[in-house]
Amino acid sequence: MIKITQAPVLYQGGTFVPTEPRPAEARTGTMAYDILRAHNTLEGMDRLAIRFDAMASHDITYVGIIQTARASGLKEFPLPYVLTNCHNSLCAVGGTINEDDHVFGLSAAKKYGGEFVPAHQAVIHSYMRERYAAPGRMILGSDSHTRYGAYGTMAIGEGGPELARQLLCKTYDIAYPKVMAIYLTGAPRPGVGPQDVALALIGATFKEGVVKNAVMEFFGPGVASISMDYRSGIDVMTTETACLSSVWSTDLYTRAHLTALGRGEEYKAQAPAEGAYYDGVIEVDLSAVEPMIALPFHPSNAYTIRDFKANMTDLLHQVDVDAAEQLGVKNAAPLSNKIADGQFHVDQGVIAGCSGGIYQNLVRAAEILKGRPIGSDAFWLSCYPGSMPINLELTKKGYIASLMTAGASIRSCFCGPCFGAGDVPANGAFSIRHSTRNFPNREGSKPGDGQISYVALMDARSIAATARMGGVLTAADELPDVPADSPDESWTYDDSAYKARVYFGVGKAQPDTELVYGPNIADWPKQIPLPEDLLLTAAAAIYDPVTTTDELIPSGETSSYRSNPLRLSEFALSRKDPQYVPRAKAIQAEEQKRRSGQPTDALLGYDPKTTGLGSFVMALKPGDGSAREQAASCQRVLGGCANLCAEFATKRYRSNVVNWGMLPFQAADVKDWNIQPGDR
Repeated sequence: MIKITQAPVLYQGGTFVPTEPRPAEARTGTMAYDILRAHNTLEGMDRLAIRFDAMASHDITYVGIIQTARASGLKEFPLPYVLTNCHNSLCAVGGTINEDDHVFGLSAAKKYGGEFVPAHQAVIHSYMRERYAAPGRMILGSDSHTRYGAYGTMAIGEGGPELARQLLCKTYDIAYPKVMAIYLTGAPRPGVGPQDVALALIGATFKEGVVKNAVMEFFGPGVASISMDYRSGIDVMTTETACLSSVWSTDLYTRAHLTALGRGEEYKAQAPAEGAYYDGVIEVDLSAVEPMIALPFHPSNAYTIRDFKANMTDLLHQVDVDAAEQLGVKNAAPLSNKIADGQFHVDQGVIAGCSGGIYQNLVRAAEILKGRPIGSDAFWLSCYPGSMPINLELTKKGYIASLMTAGASIRSCFCGPCFGAGDVPANGAFSIRHSTRNFPNREGSKPGDGQISYVALMDARSIAATARMGGVLTAADELPDVPADSPDESWTYDDSAYKARVYFGVGKAQPDTELVYGPNIADWPKQIPLPEDLLLTAAAAIYDPVTTTDELIPSGETSSYRSNPLRLSEFALSRKDPQYVPRAKAIQAEEQKRRSGQPTDALLGYDPKTTGLGSFVMALKPGDGSAREQAASCQRVLGGCANLCAEFATKRYRSNVVNWGMLPFQAADVKDWNIQPGDR
């Protein structure tokens, strides 16, 4: 199904030929090379200083980005900047706080010349695909799933400071990345969807770091066998491999889709050149991919549904063990309780967001259900179209009615189920979701309070098949009448909802407009510069194999405080180490004494005039997951001055650490140091 070669190759005559490693200047012929060269402001290619064509942020991040840039002299957005409102859409989470952020965003779009998409109109990535992605472009987003490679665009998800730099006309600076060929052959079987292909790829690459910080370049005869929707469904999940970006070859289907979006003139052919150099190749036979399931608590914990069913007692026991070890929940009911008569019963299904809420996914779900009732027992199903144009077309074609007739709940264009702010299941419940992540707490549970539920990732087709069977876990290809996916599955694009509601202000800055502040929107506190010498104290030590950004700063209800750095910092590591905040504050208080000239016992034996005090977090591999910079900035607000790790899980988290003024220490053997909180 998947064959991996981790050695340099040349793409010649439709095959891959081994070759010697080359310097960046000679790694030519790839689509990525041409796009990066066109956006690089430096002469050479070994180091890149990139300016992007457009940017996008949602309402968890744009307030902080604009506030940061404003404090540094922002006068006008120098490039198209889209502000969407698909994360903090529920005002019930935090009262009026979320809507205050939206009002601020609209005022900022007017003042600085941006594009403002009101709540419930579109998921950020659906909107950018429909309105901005095109071959040869580069787009930067403050969401980790900023991926528009299916359109021939190289898109990168980064922390907010990188977007603030672009707003201040600075560049995105990186070394030339590895480029990995993802060579697709064959065609998917009926019942196999894009999430299945994505999970197979993630399972094969993440744990070994095969494509970490690389560009995944998709091409090959298999591309023509899948539609643009299908390609996007695979592409958006490449984030979970820990790659830097992705890009696909383009074809007549790309042109037809852009034409349907009213942007046909933006199409251009894009493919690897003869002799293109790749740092490795991953060959994927689409016809061999089976329906997949990614068990808690990571998308890489992936198995075929067939293998899961054959080994579910052992695999579910391992989830129980992981819940006890990683989350500290010792007395949860065993998941084996959900096995009855040899079948696994789930409690909830969700099809949502930038990966699940795609038109073709929801059409397949409606066709599989065919209006059959999902039943009145514990199982329930929710569907979230990714944008109003998608919702409108599904409604016109009768698919929404079919889903509703089956008993599915139809929700607005909202990302909540992806990060724990929507469709929160009951304690002990098991949810299957076509969304992006299944990290701990992504379903809204609070293990620190003894409450836990579980998310497994599956494709919309198998979720619908499971719903059709009343919650009994069922792979779509187990059904006798599962419909096939077609590569030319186009849909009529009607953007009248956008024309009626979106504020289109790009290039139309109104400097006299006043920014509108709600009571929870606060300026960044003044940051204390690093002193000449520094004595660091461990405020937390985490020995998990990987620490996600969700664990560094929880998602979900904390989203209400994204625009208030001091209040948000109170939640830092709250679900992983509840004593982190008081420890960090105690160290920070001693540093404040030192700076005011008061004596402090914490510096006995050191010169307080030149030696400062700061806290640090030790974690073996921190920063997997979201691009949210608050995972780092909250540490800085609390007096954090460093991270210490064996390696950083992602480039974007390390960048956040550096951009917020902390030192990114690495030591391969740090696990053997046995660091504990309080060690200095």
